[in-house]
Amino acid sequence: MSGLKLFRTDTTNSGMTEVMPRLAEVEADVQGLVETHMETLLGVRFLASEYSTGPVLGGRIDSLGLDENGSPVIVEYKRGTDAGVINQGLFYLSWLMDHRREFEHLVRDRLGAAAAGQVVWSAPRVICVAGDFTRYDVHAVREHRRSIDLVRYRLFGRDLFGLDPVASVRGRQSQDKPLRPGRTAPHAATGGDRTAALDELADAVDEVLRGLGDDVNRVQRKQYRAYQRLQNLACVCPPQKTKLLVYLKAAPTTVDLVPGFTRDVTGLGHHGTGDLEVQLRTERDLERAQALFRASYAAA
Repeated sequence: MSGLKLFRTDTTNSGMTEVMPRLAEVEADVQGLVETHMETLLGVRFLASEYSTGPVLGGRIDSLGLDENGSPVIVEYKRGTDAGVINQGLFYLSWLMDHRREFEHLVRDRLGAAAAGQVVWSAPRVICVAGDFTRYDVHAVREHRRSIDLVRYRLFGRDLFGLDPVASVRGRQSQDKPLRPGRTAPHAATGGDRTAALDELADAVDEVLRGLGDDVNRVQRKQYRAYQRLQNLACVCPPQKTKLLVYLKAAPTTVDLVPGFTRDVTGLGHHGTGDLEVQLRTERDLERAQALFRASYAAA
């Protein structure tokens, strides 16, 4: 996986033994692993396996799901390298866009009416999980107008499963620069210097989060702005009167919480995803938060 080498320590003789990577015996083994743990691995709630597209097309979508931001997700799997996996996923995506009501009924049956009512159709996704991809595959996804993730997998030993995001491209609609968080009209001077300062801070947060890597994509939602790798790494809410709230994927248990700056919100309701809340009031707070941003990037 991109030259990654994995070693197991040997406490008996203080040595190291390399754990050799391998592909699955059959494609179904990869599909079974991902579907069983889809939310942990991809940040996607599992809906259905081998979903039929009907007698006319005669096809079956490997997996259907719903991501953290309410976007429909198609997951297609290949044991090794297969040039057809991207086109196959896009073919099924076109079918899905023509059968929105059917998908929403599926969401209602699996996840409930509330989830079905919040499905967002502006940026449906295709995730391709395969043994490898060619440079032509990576180029192809960057030429499309759809949201596509290429993810390379490897098995290590008997109980280790690795995922390596190779390329991640978001559809043009979600990439357009939105209004500042919470704005529904052009900025007006209605909050004085403090409002302007928080708007500038929000812009600075946007720059820092998108600068973490070329694979960070911004997804605008009504109540928050998500920064997504394979999963959400951060969600930024519209500025409040005195602060900007950012929710991160980094685990609160790995952080020394500071009252007034960081807070564990596990199990508490809030917009977006992430159990670590960061409260930003000044540029100095943003500087303090950058290590947390990087930890969330690594976790996503």
